[in-house]
Amino acid sequence: MSTKKKNVKKSDGDYKIGCSECGYLNCYRQEKSFPVFCPGKAVEPNDLANVTLEYCGDSDDARTGKAAAEVERLYYGKLTRVEEVLAFAKRLDARKIGLATCIGLIEETRIFSKIVKKNGFEPYAVLCKVGSVDKSGIGLDEELKIRPDSFEGICNPILQARLLDEWGADLNVVIGLCVGHDALFCKHSQALVTTLVVKDRVLAHNPAAALYTSNSYYKRVLEKGHEL
Repeated sequence: MSTKKKNVKKSDGDYKIGCSECGYLNCYRQEKSFPVFCPGKAVEPNDLANVTLEYCGDSDDARTGKAAAEVERLYYGKLTRVEEVLAFAKRLDARKIGLATCIGLIEETRIFSKIVKKNGFEPYAVLCKVGSVDKSGIGLDEELKIRPDSFEGICNPILQARLLDEWGADLNVVIGLCVGHDALFCKHSQALVTTLVVKDRVLAHNPAAALYTSNSYYKRVLEKGHEL
């Protein structure tokens, strides 16, 4: 299943007010009002109706949307993310669960693989370093390696996606792929992709902690011109 989107580029200095500036959030319950800049209200009625139709019927997108809504309704605040992934896979009638894992989270992947098996699914993990291609082989300078002047395999999300597709994965689960590598994996995976673990080496894979502490420990993220 593939849901490819076209990249939309804006000119320099073009800023569009979006949902993060909204103080109403009326789209959920319709108990207040919509702001004048609401992206949803700007959608033409026919366009909105056509998009809504994509969630109806028995198409892959419709089945996915309904499965996600059912898991949300039945288990909201009750199940862990691990359990929700399995509940979602069950409602999609998925049997083969592909695990796109980072080498740094291989132990977590081994545990999750056991859980997947125990729940009647067939797991298959493909490591990010699959193919074992040195970083110099794609033109990276030695100083851009973590350990210069030594063999250091590239992360290879395109090959991960290809191997899981060839295996016949019904659903792929991302476990800690690097920023950008996860994007490439999702782009090239033909199977539907969901995420179990988002990598954050500093915050024990809890990136939201930087948001919660943006006015204290990690206030540097709010500094204008913060060097990256």
